Amino acid sequence: MLVTEGYDGLSLRAIARAMGMSAPALYRYYASREDLIAALVAELKLELTESLEQVRDAETELVKKLLAVSREFRRWAMAYPAEFTLVFTSSAIGLDRPSDGSVDPTGERFGQVFGNLITELFLTRPFPIPADDEIEPQLREQLQTWNDCFPQPLPLGVTQVFLSAWIRLYGTVSMEVFGQLKFALSDAGPMFEAELRSLADVLGISELYRAPAIGDGWSA
Repeated sequence: MLVTEGYDGLSLRAIARAMGMSAPALYRYYASREDLIAALVAELKLELTESLEQVRDAETELVKKLLAVSREFRRWAMAYPAEFTLVFTSSAIGLDRPSDGSVDPTGERFGQVFGNLITELFLTRPFPIPADDEIEPQLREQLQTWNDCFPQPLPLGVTQVFLSAWIRLYGTVSMEVFGQLKFALSDAGPMFEAELRSLADVLGISELYRAPAIGDGWSA
């Protein structure tokens, strides 16, 4: 239904009808449309996270793990654009959280896939980071608040580099999913790889970057 009807089609009544149930019967499982969406987002986010974990665990070297999860993130997004849109749009406007105010643990698990790899990379192969006093004060304050949530304290510069890398990775993938690169690119795969090569430079691992084999992630 998400693929055929889109986000606006996700009403309790429509879903109940598709499942051969009455709307009141579905209300026994979900108190509201928002709770239904939160449950669906959690399920999709778990599916995405498990897909990332699978390709990560298939590799033995840290840099290969990082490249694998980055490419798998794009592959999943391009394979399931409606699901990708629901997961990340809902998260942005708070619809991934149930009405009781609880936080979906799958979001934390998803973040740890990338966060743990970047942390391990910095601890084993320290990459260049700005000193605390080189970070603009208002940004530094916000990064510190976020950094305080991490299980392992890191220099604020690592947090900034991680966030900047995520913005570039997610931004590139999102623009491709939403068709916002078609004005210039008929195939955004090579552009995505160019961004990965650039991020490898930022993370001090450019000599370990390897392009994917043709037909294995270069194009959507």
